[in-house]
Amino acid sequence: MSRQRTGLTLALLAFAQLITSLDFNIVFVALPAIGTDLDFSARTLQWVASAYAVTYGGFLLLGGRTADLLGRRRIFVLSLLLFAVSSLVGGLAESPGLLVAMRAVQGAGAALLFPATLSLINTRFAEGGERNRALAVWSGAGASGLALGSLLGGVLTDAFGWSAVFFVNVPLAAVSIAAAYVLLPADGAREHGRTFDLPGAVLATSGITLVAFALIQGPESGWTSAVILGAFAAAAVLLAGFAAVEQRGADPLMPPRLLRNRSLIGAVALITVFGATFNALPFFLTVYFQTVHGYDALLTGLAFLVPALLIAAGTQAGARLAGRIGMRGTLLGGTVTGAAGTAILAAGMSADASYWAVLPGIVVMALGQGVTWTAMWIAAATGVDPGEQGIASGLASTGLQVGAALGLAVLVAAAGLGSGTLAADLRTATYLAGAGILLGSVIALTFRRHRAPALDLAA
Repeated sequence: MSRQRTGLTLALLAFAQLITSLDFNIVFVALPAIGTDLDFSARTLQWVASAYAVTYGGFLLLGGRTADLLGRRRIFVLSLLLFAVSSLVGGLAESPGLLVAMRAVQGAGAALLFPATLSLINTRFAEGGERNRALAVWSGAGASGLALGSLLGGVLTDAFGWSAVFFVNVPLAAVSIAAAYVLLPADGAREHGRTFDLPGAVLATSGITLVAFALIQGPESGWTSAVILGAFAAAAVLLAGFAAVEQRGADPLMPPRLLRNRSLIGAVALITVFGATFNALPFFLTVYFQTVHGYDALLTGLAFLVPALLIAAGTQAGARLAGRIGMRGTLLGGTVTGAAGTAILAAGMSADASYWAVLPGIVVMALGQGVTWTAMWIAAATGVDPGEQGIASGLASTGLQVGAALGLAVLVAAAGLGSGTLAADLRTATYLAGAGILLGSVIALTFRRHRAPALDLAA
């Protein structure tokens, strides 16, 4: 590719990642307005967010393998189309059931889009400095989108109403689809002899979806309720069946040899911890800003602008550090910095504290988060065959979503959120998240001592 075309292709893939990450958080600040307008109950309102998370986590492995087998551009376009249609219908919804259903479809679309986008990065850019630079840009878009979602959600809800947080996806997806046909090469014919592992796909998708459902619904229904215990039991059976099928299959959904890739498995473990800790913090901060201090949707969104910018800066630093000191040092530095920042953030949280009291912790935490985000995706792609980048991306991103669901459930329960003074409970949850981030530091120590290929900063 020419340098100009390379840059435009990277911009498209980063933009697609921005769409995915924006939509994960964009509805949070709009939830009160949605609940009032569509007459959601307190019990059902959470599913406007949770339906997306359940299908997103459950379909990632399937999405990754589908991109490998059916073509990455095809799946990229199909997922954006699915995302746009479900967003349009969701914005027009006049009943709770239809809105929740469309959020589930959005999650499935995102589960196809995320690994397709990441595998396009990992196959269009050579391993080493070139891929590190590309992943830094992609990471900056994704990590910042998680925070910018709150800002954009606040602005749109305040100006146009809650439907706007859904309608905004339609033109964004349309532009991306048009650009894909110009910038991404057409997919060739399917490789001869490759088959689609339908039994494995059904078992994995069903099992992971049930795990995500149980983790998200558990705090509401009770961990010992019949529905939650039944979901965990069924998931265990389905995933055991998946493991058996993969061992015997000629062309399995998840080739067992991937599990021998030390960098990938270490990255998946770290990504899971990242999802359980860093990804839970926006939830606690949103509750802190809106419930403890009474911020409206717009002011809450503005409060997330600083971490969004600093996370983006951290992602760029992560790529440079990976080239200079290697994966072990970069991941260790990112997680330790993130844990320290989270502890500082927790120390500043109180019922009568101002935004300035939590800002120093936000600054340090966001930089560590950005460094860790880029480095862990570089590690997940290292040493993976180009024909298996999709499923490797799906495996890694499944860890992120399962970790996010597990982490939020554990942190809420461990902090006793709602059982005491809200500000104190939120502070406890944030301290616990910081302690959990240190587990990522332990995992970082398992990476080999070696230097990643040097990053050409002049390129």
